[in-house]
Amino acid sequence: MKEIVLAAGCFWGVEAYFLRKEGIMETEVGYANGHLENPTYQEVCSRTTGHAEVCKIKYDENIISLEKLLSYFWKIIDPIAVDRQGPDIGNQYRTAVYYSDEKDLPVIIKTKETEQQKYSEKIATEIEPLKVYYPAEEYHQKYLQKNPGGYCHIDLNR
Repeated sequence: MKEIVLAAGCFWGVEAYFLRKEGIMETEVGYANGHLENPTYQEVCSRTTGHAEVCKIKYDENIISLEKLLSYFWKIIDPIAVDRQGPDIGNQYRTAVYYSDEKDLPVIIKTKETEQQKYSEKIATEIEPLKVYYPAEEYHQKYLQKNPGGYCHIDLNR
């Protein structure tokens, strides 16, 4: 299995969206690429930790390619928005692709360049190595499965 970490706004919807895609084997929501060790949700929401809300995705590359997975990612974000997605505002809601495997970088860059052609403004989505990752609290995991009427800014049917 391969792994990629995506930031696309509120992590509840990102996780619910990707769980509907064939080839996604496992997801976990958490906090990535900030400076505070083992942050809580409240600390991340304070906008002082530097962490983004993210979804760690494990996928079977024999079923879904990274390129296809990222095509879904680009569909659910506003890539030119800075520190916001939908009504959610703050640096924790920035968009990003955090990778662990350096061999994934050319595919990531290619999909970003393809997406950039749709916009006159520069894409704000970060593309960086995954530096740190901490799982979110248990009540955030599979949140929309546990709370079907819960908040989600993402169209889960895209």
